[in-house]
Amino acid sequence: MINMDELKFNADGLIPVVTQDAVTGEVLMQAYMNRQSLEITLNEKLMCYYSRSRKSLWKKGDTSGHFQHVVGAYADCDKDSLLFKVLQDGAACHTGSFSCFFNDLMENNHFPSYRILFEIIKTVKDRKIHPKEGSYTNYLFTKGGDKICKKIGEEASEMIIAAKNKDKSELANETADFLFHMVMLLENEKVDINEVFAVLCEREGKPPRPIYKLDKPS
Repeated sequence: MINMDELKFNADGLIPVVTQDAVTGEVLMQAYMNRQSLEITLNEKLMCYYSRSRKSLWKKGDTSGHFQHVVGAYADCDKDSLLFKVLQDGAACHTGSFSCFFNDLMENNHFPSYRILFEIIKTVKDRKIHPKEGSYTNYLFTKGGDKICKKIGEEASEMIIAAKNKDKSELANETADFLFHMVMLLENEKVDINEVFAVLCEREGKPPRPIYKLDKPS
């Protein structure tokens, strides 16, 4: 670990900061900090920046509710820029986009992200709080744990059949169905996904830590 005195602030007393989603690694935004905003960030574990245009501190989320919960902080090799890994409430960008970096400069290859699993979890939680007419998710919640367990058994069997038939496309589809119903079962039984992650971390000999904030459905 390094101390703050080793950091190289520029002539204006500022240091550039890159903020990154702790789950997917997606870059959310780039901004600046001065010494005071950095101290606040490290002490409160909530991102606080320095606005060069307003010449004042601003804590991300104070007006929008889109707080950034700090889980990691790093300085680069020259100690003149910072990287923070955060759990993002809502959107990072003022436009409503999750990330500020959404303007393509070239023909980009967009690969599917496992972030979708966490989006499904949030949707399932939201459906439980705010039922929606005609929702399959609410239908399962109404039927209860026995129905959800039965569906998981069915999907698991269909995964096995697809694997035995060497049908990769069908296996991917059945696995997606299985994961959805797994999320349903965990929510129905009030098991937080972080409890599952903690078990996996323990098995890998890594310290367990929550890696996604799920208590505020979107």
